[in-house]
Amino acid sequence: MSELDLNPQRSDNFEYAGFLDRFWATLIDTLVLIIITLPLAMLIDGNQMTIKDSKQLLDPVDIMINWLFPAMAVVLFWHFKSATPGKMLIAMKVVDEKTGLAPSLFQSIIRYLAYFISILPLFLGFFWIVVDKKKQGWHDKIAGTVVVKLRK
Repeated sequence: MSELDLNPQRSDNFEYAGFLDRFWATLIDTLVLIIITLPLAMLIDGNQMTIKDSKQLLDPVDIMINWLFPAMAVVLFWHFKSATPGKMLIAMKVVDEKTGLAPSLFQSIIRYLAYFISILPLFLGFFWIVVDKKKQGWHDKIAGTVVVKLRK
């Protein structure tokens, strides 16, 4: 499907992805990240996967493996592929709400950071997808993105 086919001005060419499709894609992405990061963490920390004291939470290697790597991976997938592996498997894309094109790097970063806003009030920003006419979560609204299903 070409980028032009995703132009939101032509709503007959796509449909917004709903909560359940997005949930399954997120679950797949989480499993992929665990499969990648858990062996790295075990290699570095050995079999000691417990937190001994609060200083360990600020360990640069732990921060890199558990926070920075996943954030960079997700943002770069959104920017370059318009989808994470989970969204690709379920045939969805994250696109700019106005143009239907891949989100800019800035939009991708803002969308990721806005996840925390969606999470904080008991995940209400994610459940918003169920009631929103464009099926946008708060993170989508903040970043100016929508998630669309690709036509087969």
